[in-house]
Amino acid sequence: MMAPSRTAPAWIALLSVSMLALAGCQDEETFDPQSQIGPNPALPAPKQYLLPPMHLAKPIGWGANETPKVAAGLKIQAMARDLANPRVVYPLPNGDVLVVESGGPDTEPTTRPKDLIMGWIMSYAHGDTKAGNRITLLRDTNGDGVPEMKTIFIDHLNSPYGVVLVGQDLYVANTDAIMRYRYTEGQTQITEPGTKLTDLPGGPINHHWTKALAASPDGSLLYVGVGSNSNITENGMEAEKDRAAVWEVDRASGRSRVFAGGIRNPTSLAFEPQTKVLWAVANERDELGPNLVPDYLTSVREGAFYGWPYSYFGQHVDPRVMPQRPDLVASAIAPDYALSSHVAPLGLAFNTGAGLPDSYRGGAFIGEHGSWDRDRFNGYKVVYVPFQDGKPSGKAQDVVTGFLAGEDSVHGRPVGVAMDRTGALLVADDLGNAVWRVTTQ
Repeated sequence: MMAPSRTAPAWIALLSVSMLALAGCQDEETFDPQSQIGPNPALPAPKQYLLPPMHLAKPIGWGANETPKVAAGLKIQAMARDLANPRVVYPLPNGDVLVVESGGPDTEPTTRPKDLIMGWIMSYAHGDTKAGNRITLLRDTNGDGVPEMKTIFIDHLNSPYGVVLVGQDLYVANTDAIMRYRYTEGQTQITEPGTKLTDLPGGPINHHWTKALAASPDGSLLYVGVGSNSNITENGMEAEKDRAAVWEVDRASGRSRVFAGGIRNPTSLAFEPQTKVLWAVANERDELGPNLVPDYLTSVREGAFYGWPYSYFGQHVDPRVMPQRPDLVASAIAPDYALSSHVAPLGLAFNTGAGLPDSYRGGAFIGEHGSWDRDRFNGYKVVYVPFQDGKPSGKAQDVVTGFLAGEDSVHGRPVGVAMDRTGALLVADDLGNAVWRVTTQ
Protein backbone atom coordinates (compact mmCIF):
# COMPACT_ATOMS: atom_id res chain seq x y z
CA MET A 1 0.00 0.00 0.00
CA MET A 2 1.31 3.45 -0.84
CA ALA A 3 1.75 5.24 2.47
CA PRO A 4 -0.39 8.37 2.72
CA SER A 5 1.05 11.61 3.97
CA ARG A 6 1.58 11.90 7.71
CA THR A 7 -0.49 15.09 7.44
CA ALA A 8 -3.90 13.52 6.90
CA PRO A 9 -7.33 15.13 6.52
CA ALA A 10 -8.91 15.98 9.86
CA TRP A 11 -11.76 13.49 9.42
CA ILE A 12 -9.29 10.65 8.98
CA ALA A 13 -7.39 11.63 12.10
CA LEU A 14 -10.61 11.98 14.11
CA LEU A 15 -11.93 8.64 12.91
CA SER A 16 -8.61 6.99 13.63
CA VAL A 17 -8.49 8.30 17.20
CA SER A 18 -12.06 7.15 17.80
CA MET A 19 -11.24 3.73 16.41
CA LEU A 20 -8.21 3.37 18.65
CA ALA A 21 -10.23 4.35 21.71
CA LEU A 22 -12.79 1.64 20.99
CA ALA A 23 -10.33 -1.08 20.03
CA GLY A 24 -11.26 -4.48 21.48
CA CYS A 25 -10.04 -3.65 25.00
CA GLN A 26 -12.47 -5.91 26.81
CA ASP A 27 -11.47 -9.01 24.85
CA GLU A 28 -7.79 -8.43 25.45
CA GLU A 29 -8.17 -7.84 29.20
CA THR A 30 -9.49 -11.37 29.68
CA PHE A 31 -7.45 -13.26 27.08
CA ASP A 32 -3.99 -14.67 27.80
CA PRO A 33 -1.70 -14.44 24.71
CA GLN A 34 0.42 -17.22 26.23
CA SER A 35 -2.48 -19.59 25.60
CA GLN A 36 -1.69 -19.25 21.90
CA ILE A 37 1.93 -20.41 22.10
CA GLY A 38 2.53 -24.03 21.18
CA PRO A 39 0.98 -26.74 19.00
CA ASN A 40 -2.62 -26.32 20.23
CA PRO A 41 -3.43 -22.61 20.53
CA ALA A 42 -6.64 -21.26 22.00
CA LEU A 43 -8.75 -19.91 19.13
CA PRO A 44 -11.59 -17.58 20.17
CA ALA A 45 -14.58 -16.94 17.94
CA PRO A 46 -13.77 -14.63 15.02
CA LYS A 47 -15.06 -11.07 14.96
CA GLN A 48 -15.41 -8.78 11.97
CA TYR A 49 -14.95 -5.00 12.07
CA LEU A 50 -15.68 -2.03 9.86
CA LEU A 51 -12.22 -0.95 10.99
CA PRO A 52 -9.95 -3.30 12.95
CA PRO A 53 -8.60 -2.53 16.43
CA MET A 54 -5.21 -0.81 16.23
CA HIS A 55 -2.57 0.40 18.65
CA LEU A 56 0.60 1.83 17.20
CA ALA A 57 3.75 2.78 19.06
CA LYS A 58 5.43 6.10 18.39
CA PRO A 59 9.00 5.54 17.10
CA ILE A 60 11.59 7.24 19.34
CA GLY A 61 14.78 5.36 18.39
CA TRP A 62 17.70 4.45 20.65
CA GLY A 63 19.89 6.79 22.62
CA ALA A 64 23.65 6.57 22.19
CA ASN A 65 24.06 4.30 25.22
CA GLU A 66 20.74 2.46 24.99
CA THR A 67 20.38 -1.17 23.96
CA PRO A 68 17.68 -3.83 24.13
CA LYS A 69 17.53 -6.10 27.17
CA VAL A 70 18.59 -9.75 27.18
CA ALA A 71 17.87 -12.82 29.27
CA ALA A 72 20.06 -13.82 32.21
CA GLY A 73 23.51 -15.04 31.24
CA LEU A 74 23.62 -12.98 28.04
CA LYS A 75 24.96 -9.59 27.02
CA ILE A 76 24.18 -7.37 24.05
CA GLN A 77 25.99 -4.69 22.08
CA ALA A 78 25.46 -2.74 18.90
CA MET A 79 27.42 -4.23 16.02
CA ALA A 80 26.27 -1.43 13.73
CA ARG A 81 24.12 1.69 14.00
CA ASP A 82 22.93 4.36 11.56
CA LEU A 83 21.89 1.83 8.96
CA ALA A 84 19.10 2.38 6.41
CA ASN A 85 16.25 0.05 7.39
CA PRO A 86 18.17 -3.21 8.02
CA ARG A 87 15.93 -6.22 7.47
CA VAL A 88 18.11 -9.33 7.06
CA VAL A 89 21.52 -10.32 8.45
CA TYR A 90 23.53 -13.03 6.71
CA PRO A 91 26.98 -14.14 7.96
CA LEU A 92 29.45 -15.33 5.31
CA PRO A 93 31.84 -18.26 5.91
CA ASN A 94 34.85 -15.94 6.37
CA GLY A 95 33.08 -14.07 9.20
CA ASP A 96 31.88 -11.04 7.22
CA VAL A 97 28.24 -10.13 7.84
CA LEU A 98 25.91 -8.96 5.09
CA VAL A 99 23.10 -6.62 6.11
CA VAL A 100 20.19 -6.22 3.70
CA GLU A 101 18.82 -2.67 3.98
CA SER A 102 15.49 -2.54 2.24
CA GLY A 103 11.98 -1.17 1.95
CA GLY A 104 8.99 -2.11 -0.14
CA PRO A 105 7.96 -0.56 -3.44
CA ASP A 106 4.82 1.59 -3.56
CA THR A 107 2.87 -0.66 -5.89
CA GLU A 108 -0.38 -1.44 -4.08
CA PRO A 109 -3.41 0.62 -5.04
CA THR A 110 -5.63 2.22 -2.43
CA THR A 111 -9.08 1.04 -3.47
CA ARG A 112 -11.17 1.30 -0.27
CA PRO A 113 -11.67 4.08 2.29
CA LYS A 114 -10.44 1.60 4.91
CA ASP A 115 -7.16 1.21 2.98
CA LEU A 116 -6.60 4.98 3.11
CA ILE A 117 -7.26 5.17 6.83
CA MET A 118 -5.18 2.11 7.67
CA GLY A 119 -2.35 3.31 5.46
CA TRP A 120 -2.16 6.66 7.19
CA ILE A 121 -2.22 5.07 10.64
CA MET A 122 0.45 2.52 9.68
CA SER A 123 2.70 5.27 8.34
CA TYR A 124 2.73 6.76 11.83
CA ALA A 125 4.43 3.63 13.19
CA HIS A 126 7.40 3.71 10.80
CA GLY A 127 10.53 5.78 11.06
CA ASP A 128 11.54 8.43 8.56
CA THR A 129 14.75 6.71 7.39
CA LYS A 130 14.74 6.05 3.66
CA ALA A 131 15.50 2.40 2.96
CA GLY A 132 18.87 1.74 1.40
CA ASN A 133 17.80 -0.96 -1.10
CA ARG A 134 21.33 -2.29 -0.90
CA ILE A 135 23.48 -4.79 0.96
CA THR A 136 26.12 -3.53 3.39
CA LEU A 137 29.13 -5.60 4.48
CA LEU A 138 30.45 -5.54 8.06
CA ARG A 139 33.92 -6.96 8.72
CA ASP A 140 34.93 -7.81 12.30
CA THR A 141 38.31 -9.49 12.03
CA ASN A 142 38.96 -10.09 15.74
CA GLY A 143 35.46 -11.23 16.71
CA ASP A 144 34.82 -8.57 19.33
CA GLY A 145 31.57 -7.45 17.70
CA VAL A 146 32.97 -4.10 16.57
CA PRO A 147 33.49 -4.04 12.79
CA GLU A 148 36.72 -2.52 11.52
CA MET A 149 35.16 -2.11 8.08
CA LYS A 150 31.74 -1.15 6.77
CA THR A 151 31.23 -0.99 3.01
CA ILE A 152 28.37 -0.99 0.52
CA PHE A 153 28.58 -4.49 -0.91
CA ILE A 154 25.85 -4.38 -3.59
CA ASP A 155 23.92 -1.23 -4.39
CA HIS A 156 20.84 -0.20 -6.39
CA LEU A 157 18.77 -3.32 -5.71
CA ASN A 158 15.01 -3.61 -6.12
CA SER A 159 13.60 -4.06 -2.61
CA PRO A 160 15.97 -6.93 -1.71
CA TYR A 161 15.31 -9.30 1.18
CA GLY A 162 16.57 -12.88 1.14
CA VAL A 163 20.25 -13.66 0.52
CA VAL A 164 22.14 -16.96 0.46
CA LEU A 165 25.60 -18.11 -0.64
CA VAL A 166 26.08 -21.48 -2.39
CA GLY A 167 29.70 -22.10 -3.31
CA GLN A 168 30.78 -18.98 -5.15
CA ASP A 169 27.26 -18.00 -6.18
CA LEU A 170 25.57 -15.35 -4.08
CA TYR A 171 21.80 -15.21 -4.56
CA VAL A 172 19.74 -12.15 -3.71
CA ALA A 173 15.94 -12.26 -3.72
CA ASN A 174 14.75 -8.90 -4.97
CA THR A 175 11.03 -8.32 -4.74
CA ASP A 176 10.55 -9.39 -8.38
CA ALA A 177 13.43 -11.77 -9.18
CA ILE A 178 16.27 -13.89 -7.81
CA MET A 179 19.63 -12.48 -8.92
CA ARG A 180 22.93 -14.38 -8.97
CA TYR A 181 26.31 -12.73 -8.33
CA ARG A 182 29.77 -14.23 -8.51
CA TYR A 183 31.42 -14.04 -5.09
CA THR A 184 35.07 -14.41 -4.12
CA GLU A 185 35.91 -14.91 -0.46
CA GLY A 186 37.07 -11.69 1.15
CA GLN A 187 35.45 -9.52 -1.50
CA THR A 188 34.23 -6.21 -0.13
CA GLN A 189 32.17 -4.98 -3.08
CA ILE A 190 30.32 -6.41 -6.06
CA THR A 191 29.83 -4.02 -8.95
CA GLU A 192 28.83 -6.52 -11.65
CA PRO A 193 25.12 -6.32 -12.55
CA GLY A 194 24.43 -9.98 -11.78
CA THR A 195 22.27 -12.41 -13.77
CA LYS A 196 18.61 -13.26 -13.26
CA LEU A 197 17.91 -16.81 -12.15
CA THR A 198 14.12 -16.56 -12.20
CA ASP A 199 11.31 -14.04 -11.97
CA LEU A 200 9.23 -13.76 -8.80
CA PRO A 201 5.72 -12.30 -8.37
CA GLY A 202 6.31 -8.59 -8.00
CA GLY A 203 3.50 -6.53 -9.44
CA PRO A 204 1.57 -4.57 -10.48
CA ILE A 205 0.14 -5.20 -6.98
CA ASN A 206 2.82 -6.26 -4.49
CA HIS A 207 1.13 -6.36 -1.08
CA HIS A 208 3.73 -8.60 0.58
CA TRP A 209 6.96 -7.58 -1.11
CA THR A 210 9.54 -9.47 0.97
CA LYS A 211 10.96 -12.66 -0.53
CA ALA A 212 12.68 -14.91 2.01
CA LEU A 213 15.39 -17.22 0.69
CA ALA A 214 17.09 -20.46 1.77
CA ALA A 215 19.23 -23.09 0.05
CA SER A 216 18.73 -26.84 0.40
CA PRO A 217 21.42 -28.65 2.41
CA ASP A 218 23.02 -29.99 -0.79
CA GLY A 219 22.85 -26.60 -2.48
CA SER A 220 20.95 -27.79 -5.53
CA LEU A 221 17.68 -26.03 -4.77
CA LEU A 222 16.56 -22.64 -3.50
CA TYR A 223 13.38 -22.05 -1.50
CA VAL A 224 11.56 -18.72 -1.64
CA GLY A 225 8.82 -17.33 0.59
CA VAL A 226 6.21 -15.52 -1.51
CA GLY A 227 3.53 -13.72 0.51
CA SER A 228 -0.09 -13.13 -0.47
CA ASN A 229 -1.22 -10.08 -2.39
CA SER A 230 -3.81 -9.08 0.20
CA ASN A 231 -5.04 -9.69 3.70
CA ILE A 232 -7.89 -11.93 2.61
CA THR A 233 -8.27 -11.80 -1.23
CA GLU A 234 -9.66 -8.25 -1.38
CA ASN A 235 -7.55 -7.69 -4.51
CA GLY A 236 -9.13 -10.69 -6.26
CA MET A 237 -7.97 -14.28 -6.66
CA GLU A 238 -6.15 -13.59 -9.92
CA ALA A 239 -3.74 -11.36 -7.97
CA GLU A 240 -2.95 -14.37 -5.73
CA LYS A 241 -1.66 -16.64 -8.49
CA ASP A 242 1.41 -18.55 -7.22
CA ARG A 243 1.46 -16.46 -4.03
CA ALA A 244 0.92 -17.30 -0.34
CA ALA A 245 3.38 -20.09 -0.97
CA VAL A 246 6.89 -21.42 -0.64
CA TRP A 247 8.51 -21.85 -4.04
CA GLU A 248 11.20 -24.35 -4.96
CA VAL A 249 13.71 -23.15 -7.58
CA ASP A 250 16.25 -25.33 -9.36
CA ARG A 251 19.58 -23.56 -9.00
CA ALA A 252 20.99 -24.87 -12.27
CA SER A 253 18.08 -24.08 -14.60
CA GLY A 254 15.94 -21.52 -12.75
CA ARG A 255 12.91 -23.79 -13.13
CA SER A 256 10.39 -23.11 -10.34
CA ARG A 257 7.30 -24.66 -8.80
CA VAL A 258 5.06 -24.13 -5.78
CA PHE A 259 6.47 -26.43 -3.10
CA ALA A 260 3.73 -25.73 -0.52
CA GLY A 261 0.74 -23.38 -0.52
CA GLY A 262 -1.81 -21.68 1.67
CA ILE A 263 0.86 -19.89 3.78
CA ARG A 264 -0.26 -16.28 3.89
CA ASN A 265 3.18 -14.71 4.29
CA PRO A 266 6.22 -16.98 4.81
CA THR A 267 8.71 -14.35 5.98
CA SER A 268 11.78 -16.45 6.85
CA LEU A 269 12.96 -19.94 5.91
CA ALA A 270 15.58 -22.24 7.43
CA PHE A 271 16.49 -25.93 7.40
CA GLU A 272 16.40 -27.69 10.76
CA PRO A 273 19.97 -29.01 11.06
CA GLN A 274 19.22 -32.46 12.52
CA THR A 275 16.43 -33.62 10.20
CA LYS A 276 17.24 -31.37 7.19
CA VAL A 277 13.55 -30.41 7.04
CA LEU A 278 12.53 -26.96 5.81
CA TRP A 279 10.83 -24.69 8.37
CA ALA A 280 9.19 -21.29 8.03
CA VAL A 281 7.72 -18.55 10.16
CA ALA A 282 4.56 -16.98 8.78
CA ASN A 283 2.40 -13.92 9.36
CA GLU A 284 -1.29 -14.82 9.43
CA ARG A 285 -4.35 -12.77 8.42
CA ASP A 286 -5.77 -9.70 10.15
CA GLU A 287 -9.18 -8.19 10.95
CA LEU A 288 -10.70 -11.19 12.76
CA GLY A 289 -9.99 -9.74 16.17
CA PRO A 290 -7.07 -9.03 18.50
CA ASN A 291 -6.61 -12.73 19.26
CA LEU A 292 -6.96 -14.18 15.77
CA VAL A 293 -5.15 -15.52 13.89
CA PRO A 294 -1.97 -16.81 15.61
CA ASP A 295 1.21 -16.33 13.59
CA TYR A 296 3.24 -19.50 13.49
CA LEU A 297 6.38 -21.59 13.06
CA THR A 298 5.97 -24.71 10.93
CA SER A 299 7.74 -27.39 8.99
CA VAL A 300 6.99 -27.00 5.29
CA ARG A 301 5.79 -30.24 3.72
CA GLU A 302 6.03 -30.80 -0.01
CA GLY A 303 2.61 -30.43 -1.63
CA ALA A 304 0.91 -29.39 1.61
CA PHE A 305 -1.82 -26.75 1.89
CA TYR A 306 -1.89 -24.61 5.05
CA GLY A 307 -5.31 -23.02 4.64
CA TRP A 308 -5.00 -19.45 3.40
CA PRO A 309 -7.34 -17.86 2.47
CA TYR A 310 -10.13 -20.34 3.11
CA SER A 311 -9.23 -21.51 6.61
CA TYR A 312 -6.73 -20.94 9.39
CA PHE A 313 -4.80 -23.19 11.75
CA GLY A 314 -6.03 -26.23 9.94
CA GLN A 315 -9.69 -26.33 9.08
CA HIS A 316 -11.13 -23.30 10.93
CA VAL A 317 -13.12 -21.60 8.16
CA ASP A 318 -12.65 -17.89 7.47
CA PRO A 319 -16.22 -16.65 6.88
CA ARG A 320 -15.10 -13.64 4.80
CA VAL A 321 -13.84 -15.58 1.77
CA MET A 322 -16.31 -16.08 -1.07
CA PRO A 323 -16.85 -18.44 -2.71
CA GLN A 324 -15.96 -20.97 -0.02
CA ARG A 325 -13.80 -23.97 -0.92
CA PRO A 326 -14.70 -26.87 1.38
CA ASP A 327 -12.58 -29.20 -0.73
CA LEU A 328 -9.43 -27.20 0.02
CA VAL A 329 -10.39 -26.69 3.66
CA ALA A 330 -10.67 -30.46 4.04
CA SER A 331 -7.06 -30.79 2.88
CA ALA A 332 -5.65 -27.98 5.05
CA ILE A 333 -3.11 -29.01 7.68
CA ALA A 334 -2.39 -27.14 10.89
CA PRO A 335 1.01 -25.50 11.44
CA ASP A 336 3.33 -27.13 13.96
CA TYR A 337 3.64 -24.33 16.49
CA ALA A 338 1.67 -21.14 17.18
CA LEU A 339 3.51 -17.98 18.27
CA SER A 340 0.45 -15.94 19.44
CA SER A 341 -1.63 -13.51 17.40
CA HIS A 342 -0.12 -10.60 15.49
CA VAL A 343 3.45 -10.93 16.81
CA ALA A 344 4.63 -10.64 13.17
CA PRO A 345 7.55 -13.11 13.06
CA LEU A 346 10.08 -11.99 10.44
CA GLY A 347 13.28 -13.85 11.35
CA LEU A 348 14.19 -17.52 11.89
CA ALA A 349 17.56 -19.09 12.71
CA PHE A 350 18.49 -22.47 14.19
CA ASN A 351 21.34 -22.52 16.70
CA THR A 352 23.88 -25.33 16.46
CA GLY A 353 26.90 -23.39 17.68
CA ALA A 354 28.55 -23.16 21.08
CA GLY A 355 28.68 -19.39 21.46
CA LEU A 356 25.61 -19.16 23.70
CA PRO A 357 24.62 -21.14 26.81
CA ASP A 358 23.74 -24.81 26.21
CA SER A 359 20.09 -24.08 27.01
CA TYR A 360 19.85 -22.27 23.65
CA ARG A 361 21.42 -25.02 21.55
CA GLY A 362 19.49 -26.90 18.91
CA GLY A 363 16.35 -24.75 18.85
CA ALA A 364 15.11 -21.77 16.86
CA PHE A 365 15.50 -18.04 17.44
CA ILE A 366 12.61 -15.99 16.05
CA GLY A 367 12.49 -12.23 15.54
CA GLU A 368 9.00 -10.89 16.28
CA HIS A 369 8.47 -7.50 14.70
CA GLY A 370 5.43 -6.74 16.84
CA SER A 371 1.71 -6.07 16.60
CA TRP A 372 -0.25 -3.10 15.34
CA ASP A 373 -3.77 -4.53 15.09
CA ARG A 374 -4.58 -5.18 18.74
CA ASP A 375 -4.93 -2.83 21.69
CA ARG A 376 -2.22 -4.45 23.81
CA PHE A 377 1.16 -4.94 22.14
CA ASN A 378 2.30 -8.45 21.34
CA GLY A 379 5.73 -9.47 20.04
CA TYR A 380 8.43 -6.77 19.83
CA LYS A 381 11.11 -9.27 20.93
CA VAL A 382 13.30 -12.18 19.95
CA VAL A 383 12.20 -15.53 21.35
CA TYR A 384 13.77 -18.98 21.50
CA VAL A 385 11.75 -22.14 20.80
CA PRO A 386 13.48 -25.29 22.10
CA PHE A 387 13.62 -28.31 19.76
CA GLN A 388 14.06 -32.01 20.44
CA ASP A 389 14.40 -34.67 17.74
CA GLY A 390 13.76 -32.03 15.09
CA LYS A 391 10.49 -30.70 16.57
CA PRO A 392 9.48 -27.92 18.99
CA SER A 393 9.59 -29.20 22.55
CA GLY A 394 8.49 -26.44 24.89
CA LYS A 395 7.25 -22.89 25.39
CA ALA A 396 8.90 -19.98 23.62
CA GLN A 397 11.32 -18.09 25.87
CA ASP A 398 12.04 -14.36 25.76
CA VAL A 399 15.69 -13.72 24.77
CA VAL A 400 15.90 -10.10 23.56
CA THR A 401 13.34 -7.60 24.84
CA GLY A 402 13.19 -3.89 25.72
CA PHE A 403 12.23 -2.68 22.26
CA LEU A 404 9.07 -1.11 23.66
CA ALA A 405 9.43 2.10 25.66
CA GLY A 406 6.40 2.32 27.91
CA GLU A 407 2.88 1.84 26.64
CA ASP A 408 2.93 4.06 23.58
CA SER A 409 6.51 4.34 22.27
CA VAL A 410 9.07 2.01 20.74
CA HIS A 411 12.85 2.17 20.36
CA GLY A 412 13.14 -0.44 17.62
CA ARG A 413 11.62 -3.55 16.05
CA PRO A 414 13.48 -6.84 15.51
CA VAL A 415 13.42 -8.42 12.06
CA GLY A 416 15.97 -10.93 10.77
CA VAL A 417 18.08 -13.10 13.07
CA ALA A 418 21.22 -15.15 12.35
CA MET A 419 24.07 -16.96 14.07
CA ASP A 420 27.54 -15.60 13.25
CA ARG A 421 30.72 -17.66 12.92
CA THR A 422 31.50 -17.33 16.64
CA GLY A 423 28.05 -18.55 17.68
CA ALA A 424 26.73 -15.11 18.62
CA LEU A 425 23.15 -14.16 17.81
CA LEU A 426 22.70 -11.25 15.39
CA VAL A 427 19.46 -9.27 15.27
CA ALA A 428 18.46 -6.76 12.60
CA ASP A 429 16.42 -3.84 13.96
CA ASP A 430 14.76 -1.97 11.09
CA LEU A 431 13.14 0.79 13.14
CA GLY A 432 16.24 1.33 15.31
CA ASN A 433 18.47 1.12 12.20
CA ALA A 434 20.88 -1.16 14.05
CA VAL A 435 22.29 -4.67 14.16
CA TRP A 436 22.54 -6.10 17.68
CA ARG A 437 24.94 -8.87 18.74
CA VAL A 438 24.08 -11.18 21.64
CA THR A 439 26.80 -13.24 23.36
CA THR A 440 27.39 -15.07 26.62
CA GLN A 441 27.93 -12.76 29.56
